[in-house]
Amino acid sequence: MTEQRSSYRQIFKATSLFGGVQVFNILIGIVRVKFVAVLLGTAGVGIIGLLNAPLELIVSITGLGIYISAVRDISAADGTNNPTALARAIVILRRWAWITGMLGAIVTITLAPMLSQWSFGNKEYTWAFIWLGTTIILGAISHGQTAVLQGTRRLRALAKASVLGSALGLVTSIPLYYLYGNEGIVPAMVVSAVTALLLSWYYVRKVKIEAVDMDFKDTITSGLGMVKLGVSMTIAGLIASLSRYILNAYISNNGGIEVVGLYNAGWGVISQYTAVVFAAMATDYFPRLSAIHSDNNKVQELVRQQSETAVLILTPLLSLLIVMMPLVIRVLYTAEFLPMLTFANLTILGIHFKTLSWAMGYIYLAKSDGRLFLILEIISGSIILGLNLFCYHVYGLNGLGISFIISYVIAILISFYVLKRKYQISFPLKLYAKMIFTYSFVLIAFATAYIETELYRYIAGFVVLALATVYSVYKLNQLMDLKSLIVEKIKNKFS
Repeated sequence: MTEQRSSYRQIFKATSLFGGVQVFNILIGIVRVKFVAVLLGTAGVGIIGLLNAPLELIVSITGLGIYISAVRDISAADGTNNPTALARAIVILRRWAWITGMLGAIVTITLAPMLSQWSFGNKEYTWAFIWLGTTIILGAISHGQTAVLQGTRRLRALAKASVLGSALGLVTSIPLYYLYGNEGIVPAMVVSAVTALLLSWYYVRKVKIEAVDMDFKDTITSGLGMVKLGVSMTIAGLIASLSRYILNAYISNNGGIEVVGLYNAGWGVISQYTAVVFAAMATDYFPRLSAIHSDNNKVQELVRQQSETAVLILTPLLSLLIVMMPLVIRVLYTAEFLPMLTFANLTILGIHFKTLSWAMGYIYLAKSDGRLFLILEIISGSIILGLNLFCYHVYGLNGLGISFIISYVIAILISFYVLKRKYQISFPLKLYAKMIFTYSFVLIAFATAYIETELYRYIAGFVVLALATVYSVYKLNQLMDLKSLIVEKIKNKFS
């Protein structure tokens, strides 16, 4: 087996692994979202979005990025087979998780009246934000535990914690929504946070660590290294969260909570559906890229392989989602959410561009070029927010789908220029050709979605889907001998 084929296979395996986890989460999410839609309606979905947006912003600021850098430190210590170094890294992370969690809770509680005013235009949700301050502490500790699992490569345990957390969150939330309606949203969020914490603790307790003697000063000093490594990602997350919060608040004040609900529902379907690829990028592709960051030729080749594999996997999936979108909306939500159909389909047209943009964006992090990464994040964040506000003002909800496409096209063009100028990294024309060819399937599927006769619409859509699937499977088989890989997996499963 050639080195290149082995690389393609590793990318495919990682995507398949996290894809399996995502399928479980999607199935659980389908039931959860359906109950939320039926029991709470568009207003309830909007309230959840307006509560989550500022919390994500606060966590982005106060979290200091320690979980990302901690995974790196824990993984490095675990790889040296030094129990003391591993124990120190874990203890430092756990103590800093408490510090950042308490800081986030204090900020949330202090700003609760203002958060309610900014998000809802009144102070009726002040106590809601105060109660949700506790979820930041619980979430910080839980994220610290999952960072330990990821850093020590206990990915199966991490997957189980994720799936069980979603399932238990569903079981505990539905009765609260049923009994209390919108008043049950905050209690459900608190209960879900408690459940996630208990599950992460259950699985992480199996990680054996030595007792280490560390005072508070040593903890703070050593933890500053983790904080420094995570600053770039923290600021990037802050920009993204701030943009989402401003956009949600703008939509709420100009279109109403119901439109916020439609926007969050549409984006939620697409982001969850495509998470199989982007989760694999974060957990497998980024570490591999970091390992070869000093060799630009290898970096260029890996980015090409990752992008190529990702779009081949995504093309039939996105085509299927477009064809089935009206049914998906009815199954996941209710007919009340059908006005988001065009917005959702337009957003799907931007996923190919987002995939390539993310694949290139990880290069800056792999090379530890935090300054350049932050400059580009500020520029792209400003462009995205400006386009979102302008396009929503002009075209309404559908304008947000248009701005999504334009934003990532601009992001790709910027990265092309910067990577060529800064690192002399460029990509072969055949990558662009494959991107355009696979994208044509999604474009045609989008066109078929607006055939008036339902029977003809589904016939045309499934023909495009079949062609996209055949092409993707054929090309994947060429790249990695997909057939023998599947046979090998089946044999291993039953041996």
